[in-house]
Amino acid sequence: MPFATVGDIEIYYERLGAGPRLLFISGTGGDLRIRPNVLDGPFPKHFDMLAYDQRGLGQSGKPDRPYSMSQYAEDAVGLMAAIGWGSALVVGVSFGGMVAQELAINHPHVVEGLVLACTSPGGAGGASYPLHTLQHLDREARARHMIGISDTRHDAAWAAANEKTYEQMVAFVANDPYTDEPGHAMGQRRQLEARAAHDTWDRLGDIRCPTLICAGKYDGIALPETQRNMASRIKGAELRFYEGGHLFMLQDRAALPEMISFLKGEDLPPATA
Repeated sequence: MPFATVGDIEIYYERLGAGPRLLFISGTGGDLRIRPNVLDGPFPKHFDMLAYDQRGLGQSGKPDRPYSMSQYAEDAVGLMAAIGWGSALVVGVSFGGMVAQELAINHPHVVEGLVLACTSPGGAGGASYPLHTLQHLDREARARHMIGISDTRHDAAWAAANEKTYEQMVAFVANDPYTDEPGHAMGQRRQLEARAAHDTWDRLGDIRCPTLICAGKYDGIALPETQRNMASRIKGAELRFYEGGHLFMLQDRAALPEMISFLKGEDLPPATA
């Protein structure tokens, strides 16, 4: 299994595909052992793709001390250096988009192009939903709480009318096959603590690479207004909304092809209303 020593931890990573270099930074709780994942999607058909478990998660190191968003960005640039990459295209999803913002701000020379998906800048620009406030709930209770927030169309009336689908969603979201591993809960908690402190709002103007901001129209975690705020602060940023919530990349078939086209420097089709 591929591991790289980066700073104070060992980082587990996987690399797949051929083409331009692409670093993928995953969201809250990301674990490459859970399949299917982004490596099973279309990105490796177009790019030399690098994905990894962030500190505190999956098979990477889980030191029991506070983590910071800038530290997560240092992990990313350190991993790139460890495998011999001086720069790459970057896709950051949700929490990974927060890390990607820090990476593009603190290490502009390593980010060739940037896709920020269902994420937020924090501060006055708006934060994503405060997941750290739900740690007292068990996994099923958290799942039930978040389903209607992740996609605002899935409210109580929808759940009552689609009971079987709703219960399947709860079971899927609540499932965690690695919950009993040593350090698992601690690592997830440390990630959420770092996420709660995320704030790049006053520094977004330092992002100079081509940037695409993608979001779901019905996302109650990374709000549409927050996406507009980010786009207003990043020079030349393109903003796209898709039919879906926080999982719009799985819900709208246009999303991933448009991300790929952007990363390859191709013109995107006209945005829909």
